[in-house]
Amino acid sequence: MGLFSFIKGVGENIFSKKEASTPAVETHQLKAGELMEYVKKLGLKYEILKITLRGDDVILEGKVANQADSERITLAVGNVTGVDTVDNNMEVSEPKPVSKFHTVVSGDTLSKISKTYYGDAMKYNSIFEANKPMLTDVNKIYPGQVLRIPEL
Repeated sequence: MGLFSFIKGVGENIFSKKEASTPAVETHQLKAGELMEYVKKLGLKYEILKITLRGDDVILEGKVANQADSERITLAVGNVTGVDTVDNNMEVSEPKPVSKFHTVVSGDTLSKISKTYYGDAMKYNSIFEANKPMLTDVNKIYPGQVLRIPEL
């Protein structure tokens, strides 16, 4: 799928504070493990998933059933505080066109984003559903968050 950039200073804060006194190699393994647990906690689907870190960059390898699962994992991992880029190298069993992506700016709402991409503000629920389980409420998006905009 490729390389995706995120805003490193915003997102879900999942990393433990153990890294200050831990060597870099162990810190990367610790963070990779925490990202894997986060993916599992969200219930995201995958057949095989390996997460590795190179600095603040995350590399995803493995296999998923469809494009939507691949994109959800990428966004879940990328929308974590401290992650700069995600390089998605996962194999997709049923490839479909890649969704568009939108970085939320101040003043955005799902309705406003829906109007921009679909020409209809009332189709905001398509964006909400496409970003579950990372989104739990249509009113809880934040600047810097990257959202999946599926084709209708």
